[in-house]
Amino acid sequence: MKNYTAITTFILVGLTDDPTLQILLFIFLFLTYLLSVVGNLTIITLTLVDSHLKTPMYFFLRNFSILEVSFTTVCIPRFLYTMASGDNTVTYNACATQLFFVVVLGATEFFLLTAMSYDRYVAICKPLHYTTIMNNKVCIKFLIGCYIIALIIVIPPFGMGFELKFCDSNVIDHFGCDAAPILKITCSDTEFIERFVLILAVLTLLFTLVCVITSYTYIIRTILKFPSAQQRKKAFSTCSSHIIVVSITYGSCIFIYIKPSAKEGVAINKVVSVLTTSVAPVMNPFIYTLRNKQVIQAFSDMIKRIASLSKN
Repeated sequence: MKNYTAITTFILVGLTDDPTLQILLFIFLFLTYLLSVVGNLTIITLTLVDSHLKTPMYFFLRNFSILEVSFTTVCIPRFLYTMASGDNTVTYNACATQLFFVVVLGATEFFLLTAMSYDRYVAICKPLHYTTIMNNKVCIKFLIGCYIIALIIVIPPFGMGFELKFCDSNVIDHFGCDAAPILKITCSDTEFIERFVLILAVLTLLFTLVCVITSYTYIIRTILKFPSAQQRKKAFSTCSSHIIVVSITYGSCIFIYIKPSAKEGVAINKVVSVLTTSVAPVMNPFIYTLRNKQVIQAFSDMIKRIASLSKN
């Protein structure tokens, strides 16, 4: 029998050893994290307090913003601490916890984006029945369903991960605990778990993507039948923000995770992971707000209320 050493601590390589680059990276990540939290919390606040934003569309947008804040908080603060303190060690349990939440929150985002596309389908294709079909109970069921399905998908391979043995190295070539670099350093046979994860990832992406494409196929067909150009423009504008966010989310995920083997190099993926965990969560609230007159109006009203309260 082989004598395996029980790993209790991992060492995170990070992105660079250059002190100047580390300072620039720290400033960049700190600012993007701050903007992400402020932007998404603003959307959450607006959709909670403004009566005009009490619709299913903004219910899903609020919960998407909650997911974004949670996702980036799981990843970025730990990395900022590592760069600031120089402590690049992380315990086995902390690493497993971070990986679990990253994957669950990431998977939930895909299903929530799918629910949001269905909401847009009902709003445009079945406007007279919209409030009946997309009532509060249905929206809550959709939201709970997104989390439950994500957990069902993630828990089996995550459980397999606890059986992995680490005998040669505990150095993770990444700035956080991600599946690919962890599988790269294990001395266990990873072929089955890699294939299993790949199948689950592909099925999740294909299922959600087919649902999104199907919804938008019906949406576009309906919009093109509208008699006036103004109606068509207004309908397209309500969907454009969601389409942009879907494109960014699917594009980055496919680039990072859909590859033949985790044993391959992960250098490029580290950079893309930074952009996915820092830049994308910043972009999403701006994409939704700058292209949405209702949100802009709600934000303007909130600023006016705060200003009037401060005067009093």
